[in-house]
This record gives sequence, C-alpha cells and structure tokens, in this order.
Amino acid sequence: MPAVRHASFAPHVAPDTRLLILGSLPGVRSLAERQYYAHPTNQFWRLVGEVVERRLVDMPYEERLTVLREAKVGLWDVIRSAERHTSSDSLIREAEAHDLAALVADLPDLRAIAFNGGKAAAIGRRQLPPLEGIAVVDLPSSSAAHTIGFAAKLERWRALRDAL
Repeated sequence: MPAVRHASFAPHVAPDTRLLILGSLPGVRSLAERQYYAHPTNQFWRLVGEVVERRLVDMPYEERLTVLREAKVGLWDVIRSAERHTSSDSLIREAEAHDLAALVADLPDLRAIAFNGGKAAAIGRRQLPPLEGIAVVDLPSSSAAHTIGFAAKLERWRALRDAL
C-alpha cells in the first residue's frame, strides 16, 4: 500500500497554557474523525484524565478539550505533515516539523512540555531552542502498541501534575 501524505491538526492551546503535550502525528482513526487520540485503544484520555483528575474517557470530545483548556493543558503534534500508510510512528517518512519554538514563544505561562512517545521526542526536541524554566519530559507512548503496562505509563504521566 502506498504511503499517503497526512497533515496534523491546529494546536489546541490557550495563552495561559502551562503544560503542552506533544504527539507525533495523528493516526488514521484520529485523522478520519478529526479528533486527537480518537482510537479507542489509545490510552491518552485515561492517562491525561488522571493528570487533570477528571474522567475524560466518559465525556464527548469537545468537553474533553474544554476540560483540558480549563486545566491549562495544551495539545499539538511535532509533525506538520508526513507520509505514512498506517498509524505506526515507525512508518513515518518525509516528515516536516512544526515550528515548536514559535508556539512556545507565544505561551508565557508554559511550565512543561511533554512528548507522548519516542518519535515525538526525537523530532520535537530538535525543534526546541534552549528553554529556561520549562521542564521537558519524555513520556511512554499512550498507544496500546507501546507494550509497557498502563500502571507503569500512569506513574510517569502523573508527574505532569507538577506543571499545573
């Protein structure tokens, strides 16, 4: 199957964002539904729900985004567009990165940037200037394909509460 060029979504941030969570590129299901982390096996909404202490998985998508905005959590992806024919990060080719430095410069209250998975961290860290006073954290991927257990992921993700 030939690779198709996919583009990510607009950032979901507000001027008072304190925590910015960056993924790699939305998967096939997310692109089809125009929603971050739409695949039902992806553990993102459970994990970030624990961070903000709300049960996000039971909420409609727009309400989830509202809760994150109120909690001062922003979402985006490090890749602007790339070629890929499945949802696997390992199959991303010809990636064009977003200008993360410009976004970070527009977020004066930012305390932490968290990369959701290794691919996001590998690409995203190269896009960031040296940051003073902003923690940069590599998280285990929320994808169910990332085989460490939920409890181990949750332990790492809960550390993000310090940024809020």
